[in-house]
Order: sequence, then structure tokens, then C-alpha cells
Amino acid sequence: MNSSRRYFLKVAGLSAFALAGGAGAAMAAGSAPAPAGRGSYEASEKALKAGRWAMVIDTRKLNTVERMRKVIDACHKYHNVPDIPGTQEVKWLWDDTYHHAFSDEVHPVLPTRVEESRFFMLCNHCENPSCVRVCPVKATYKTEQGLVAIDYHRCIGCRFCMAACPYGSRSFNFQDPRPFIKDLNPAYPTRMRGVVEKCTFCAERLEKGLLPVCVEASEGAILFGDLRDPDSVVSKALAENYSIRRKPSLGTDPGVYYII
Repeated sequence: MNSSRRYFLKVAGLSAFALAGGAGAAMAAGSAPAPAGRGSYEASEKALKAGRWAMVIDTRKLNTVERMRKVIDACHKYHNVPDIPGTQEVKWLWDDTYHHAFSDEVHPVLPTRVEESRFFMLCNHCENPSCVRVCPVKATYKTEQGLVAIDYHRCIGCRFCMAACPYGSRSFNFQDPRPFIKDLNPAYPTRMRGVVEKCTFCAERLEKGLLPVCVEASEGAILFGDLRDPDSVVSKALAENYSIRRKPSLGTDPGVYYII
């Protein structure tokens, strides 16, 4: 048996043990364990709904590092993303080069504006997410409206999802992130050491009838809506403009589009 297979079986065994222990504790307390990856909150009557949420980023407008940083800072501050320098960085949003972000978009000649620009990056909330398939405890799951979510209390920190994600969208809390949060937002929960986190498409705001923080902070450069509604703002923008996605050839069907 090779080392990688031995490691997988070891983690899977520990995961099963953890699940059994959690179930036993719940039954001892007189209640059945919650379904995998499901919360118990109730949505507001104002909740925004969609067949599949998608995001369209207009790179002609969101075209400078300064503008991207304004959006990134707004998201990170709202969601209590810790500011940890170095190799243990935690990020939900970031920027990257064209050649690194769109490595399978091979063009012999590119406009200078495209080739030398930096691009706004985040979780792609894929239709066929590889991260969901590999999670041994179902801490990562897909909602009915197409969002890829994480149950932080169920996450065991195996980081299989990080290895499976082709977009580098997930971060791991190697240490307690709370001391690295400058201005705590009491309206949003903090995470803990040993769990993975990422962009959520602001699922908690959608339940209140609000758009994602990044959409509001972008001042019209980021659009958000129902991809399955031909009259939605994202569907109309995609029908009228040329767009690309990150690594669509992998079969994940990413839900973030870039107007070039």
C-alpha cells in the first residue's frame, strides 16, 4: 500500500470516528444529529432567491489594483477575515495576473490591456464543485440555489477540499484567526483554528434581501443575479458582452464570469 493511500485511509478512519462520536453525544442529549451540512435558521421573507446564483465581473471597470483593494477590504472587514501575513494568509478575495488566473486561455497575441492587467479572484461557486466530492465529512456542500458552502463546525481540517479546488479559493486557519481581526464585525461570526474558509457569495446577506458586499462596493463593476433567468442582470450582461471563465475545461462549470 503506497503512502498516499495509507494517508487517505487514516484520515477517513479518523473522520468516521469523529462522526460517530458526535452522533453519540447528540443522541445522549436526547436529540438526533443535524443533517450533513445543513443549518437550522429560517430565511427572511425578503430573501433573494435564484435557480443558480452567478457573478459577472466587468474587467473594463474593475481595472486597477486600487479599485480591487477597496472591494477586497470591504468584504474582508464585513466577514471578519483575519489579516495574517506570510504563508498562513487567509483570503476570500484577491487579485492575480491574467496568465496565472486564466492559464488555459491560450492566445498567441493578447491586447496589452488584458495581458498586463490584474484580475479579481474569488470562489467560483461551481455547478460541479470538486471540493464537495472530496470532503469526507460533508462539511462542504452545495445549496439548492447553487452556492458552495462550508459548515465550519463539521469541518475536520483535512484540507482535501483545498487540494481539489483548481482555483486556490480556500484558506486554512493554521492558528486562531481572532487575534488578527482588526475591526471586529459583531454581526458576522468568526472562525476557529483548524477549519477551512472562503467566499460565500454573501449567503447571509441574500437571506436578508441584500446583495453581496463586493457587489455594492464595486460601484457597478460587479453584477450578481440568477443565471437561469434570461431577464436577470447577469444573463443580459453575458448576452451583450464577450466573457471568459477560469478553467472551464475542467468540467466544474464555474459561476463567475469575466467580461473582457
